[in-house]
Amino acid sequence: MHTSNRRKFIASAATIAIGTAVSATPLLNEPAAKKKPLAHHVFFWLKNPGSIEDRDKLVEGVKTLAKIETIREIHVGVLAATEKRDVVDASWQVSELMFFSDVEGQRTYQDHPVHLDFIKNYGHLWQKVIVYDAMEV
Repeated sequence: MHTSNRRKFIASAATIAIGTAVSATPLLNEPAAKKKPLAHHVFFWLKNPGSIEDRDKLVEGVKTLAKIETIREIHVGVLAATEKRDVVDASWQVSELMFFSDVEGQRTYQDHPVHLDFIKNYGHLWQKVIVYDAMEV
């Protein structure tokens, strides 16, 4: 994928994700029964992208996040060896996909000591992180 196409794709995806999250944010007086699950997808670019050791260390760290009680489901992945297409971004090395029951669960995760320890203990491994949050419709 050309750099300009990748940038356009990432910018478009980010705009859609932000719009979805903003439009799906519950109103202050909305009943709890109308809360929707939230998907939290994070992509990591390693400082040493060719290092399997660094990749595996980061995977180990991401898996520690499963201890956080508000995470309903977690999937940790590395780049798949699928066909090269213009719409596939193959520039990252590790991803995490988490599901929360609601926005409050995701907020709890952000400030949770296990998450903060993860950032402190593994943050030296990555050069870039992109997050996509989406609410179920």
